[in-house]
Amino acid sequence: MDPMNPLISSLLVANRGEIACRVFRTCRELGISTVAVHSDPDAGALHVREADAAVRLPGAAPADTYLRADLVVAAALAAGADAVHPGYGFLSENADFARAVLDAGLVWVGPPPKAIEAMASKTRAKELMAAAGVPLLAPVDPAAATGADLPLLLKAAAGGGGRGMRVVREMADLDGELAAARAEARAAFGDGEVFAEPYLERGRHVEVQVLADAHGTVWTLGTRDCSLQRRHQKVIEEAPAPGLDEGLRAALDEAAVAAARAVGYTGAGTVEFLVAGGKAYFLEMNTRLQVEHPVTEAVFGIDLVALQLACAEGAALPAAPPAPGGHAVEARLYAEDPARDFAPGTGVLHRLQIPAPDGIRVDAGYADGDTVTVHYDALLAKVVASAPTRAEAVRRLAAALERARVHGPVTNRELLVRSLRHPEFAAGAMDTGFYGRHLDGLTAPAPGEEYAAVAAALAAASSRTGRFGAFRNLPSQPQTARYGDHEVRYRHTRGDFTVDSHPEVRAVAVAPGLVRLEVGGVTRPYRVAAAADGPVHVDTATTAYRLTPRPRFTDPAERTAPGSLLAPMPGTVTRVAELALGDRVAAGQPLVWLEAMKMEHRVTAPASGTLTALHTAPGRQVEVGALLAVVQEEA
Repeated sequence: MDPMNPLISSLLVANRGEIACRVFRTCRELGISTVAVHSDPDAGALHVREADAAVRLPGAAPADTYLRADLVVAAALAAGADAVHPGYGFLSENADFARAVLDAGLVWVGPPPKAIEAMASKTRAKELMAAAGVPLLAPVDPAAATGADLPLLLKAAAGGGGRGMRVVREMADLDGELAAARAEARAAFGDGEVFAEPYLERGRHVEVQVLADAHGTVWTLGTRDCSLQRRHQKVIEEAPAPGLDEGLRAALDEAAVAAARAVGYTGAGTVEFLVAGGKAYFLEMNTRLQVEHPVTEAVFGIDLVALQLACAEGAALPAAPPAPGGHAVEARLYAEDPARDFAPGTGVLHRLQIPAPDGIRVDAGYADGDTVTVHYDALLAKVVASAPTRAEAVRRLAAALERARVHGPVTNRELLVRSLRHPEFAAGAMDTGFYGRHLDGLTAPAPGEEYAAVAAALAAASSRTGRFGAFRNLPSQPQTARYGDHEVRYRHTRGDFTVDSHPEVRAVAVAPGLVRLEVGGVTRPYRVAAAADGPVHVDTATTAYRLTPRPRFTDPAERTAPGSLLAPMPGTVTRVAELALGDRVAAGQPLVWLEAMKMEHRVTAPASGTLTALHTAPGRQVEVGALLAVVQEEA
């Protein structure tokens, strides 16, 4: 320990959600007291409940709260913290924030501001890496791009996490995608600068974890593969990256060390590469902890947050890191609907129960009863599996996810399970185009949903009739229940249920929360949970179903005109197409752009026709289901 740097006694985490909870966990183990900051929607959030003290940042939008460096520094001083950990996202790669923390006399748990500044702009970082001899993809000037340069990848210069990224495959789309990328980058990072580079269709996203102290030691902690991405944001990550030969691994390590030394780096950071054709190309350096850091911790048996804190206190790292062992895979559980272009979900999370036997780690930012709001990222939890081999780790993770009980907003849980079990992933042959090729199959309706609907109907009937049932001695008309596209007709006589609509089904046991059905000689349990005025969740040992109860008759007040465009989620209208009433529109043409959970979503014309109504404008807040526009379809 450096005698000039005393031990940290109280730490403020300038972030929210699962990363704040994860840093607090290490602090408790080290005997460091913790301080949370929170916006108004996060007043009762899990990270606030787990902290020793909390300071309010008035407002809801990130720009008014978590992105206000002055408020965060003032909060640290008011709470008596002597150090600040930035987490990831928000201000974590903001050099001015790091300087403000240091100027206030606080310990900054991160790299020097100059290192952050050097890597903050992706365009300037590439220039620096070229001078250090790190291989790069040649940049493309969007203003001078031609068809020969396609496909292009547009990227925000000031940030990461997929925000401000767009793939351009047609020159006619370039101007529109540039405008969208700049708008999203400006909203997420306060900087609309965008640059372009070639988009490699079958490239792999591989990164190297680095850790450096202030005494000249730089560790590289193996590789991670983060190729499975939606909207250019990572979904499943693993360590080590499979299928790399030793020569390429050595080249990646060498390039990562060169990148870290070129900027005088200290603390934890990640150097990201695109690997294609047996070569690695520098993408960017993230001057912070990564979301996927737990897989590296599992493989090396270390605590990266504890090491960050030690480096910030002036400690020297050993000459070499521990030897790695085994394999680890992480899946990000999001409140989003992969079948609807990953539209984020909001609402009360009634249950979040993920089994965590040996070899499974859960980093969650929510707990039962918490509300997922529209203001922030939709990440509910990260689930990490470790095992001696890759195949064992993948199997363990898929099993933990399929046995999880996640009730509330729609999630990507089924997508994660199917992705882990896809032959291409199992073979370690995935790349960044994985979901582009396979998403339709991975989001197809789960088989057996009709039996889940039967279980839901019988459970509901059981809860109404009581334990012994209100049966009839004489034959009665069947009762009917509808869930989505499924209709269930059943009778209840002498305590037994007969399912008329599904004669192949025998109800073995029926209770409000648990139904056992026999189909084809095989009996399976169905656990049923119904939220008031919401979806019904039916869980089996291998599949989860989210069913929407349907009334027998449609309420006339709920009917909408044909061609109506409804808001798919609550959010803020950022743009509206420059059209007048009576203009012709084409099917799939974007008409309204919504910003929700830090991402921009397009609402498109359902069919070719005429724009007959437009009910919104930029800056307007809309709720889910709000009528945005009407397109009268062509005959």
